[in-house]
Amino acid sequence: METTYISIYLMGLLLLLGVAGWLVFRQVFRSRGLEKVIAELSPKLVRGKGTAQEHYELGSAFLEKQLFAEAMKQFQKSIQADAEFAPGYNNLGYSYFRQEQYDLAIRQYKEALRLQPDYTVAWSNLGHAYERKLLLPQALEAYEKVLELEPKNDVALRRAQSLRKRVDSPNKADQARGKA
Repeated sequence: METTYISIYLMGLLLLLGVAGWLVFRQVFRSRGLEKVIAELSPKLVRGKGTAQEHYELGSAFLEKQLFAEAMKQFQKSIQADAEFAPGYNNLGYSYFRQEQYDLAIRQYKEALRLQPDYTVAWSNLGHAYERKLLLPQALEAYEKVLELEPKNDVALRRAQSLRKRVDSPNKADQARGKA
């Protein structure tokens, strides 16, 4: 009986160590991939003029590492390299968003959408920024646009459903007061 408990304990411990090892390995592998992108693109872009895509990729690696100032510089350079590059505006907006600069984020998302009106990620990001600013009707409108473009988008479905309840509730309360 005692050996059974010890065996179960050891198997559980091995399983826990295996999962922890896998998570550490995955994080190290991911970090090495980001470092590789940074190591390859940084020297090239410092020496000469890069493409919008190269600046975008470097900015995305910095963004993934949460180095927002460096990421923003690269996204701005991607926009300078190609003023019609919507992903550069979107990720610049996301960089602002992550720093809680929602007005600047909204401006960048809108520019990305001006260039590429069916850009669902930018619509979703715009909805999230509006939501953070408590501009609920505008957030709902953005999420509904996402659902027009991608009807099975789970995030937009959940957020739109939640926002509909929140937007409709004050309207129903106002109507009840008016009838009383």
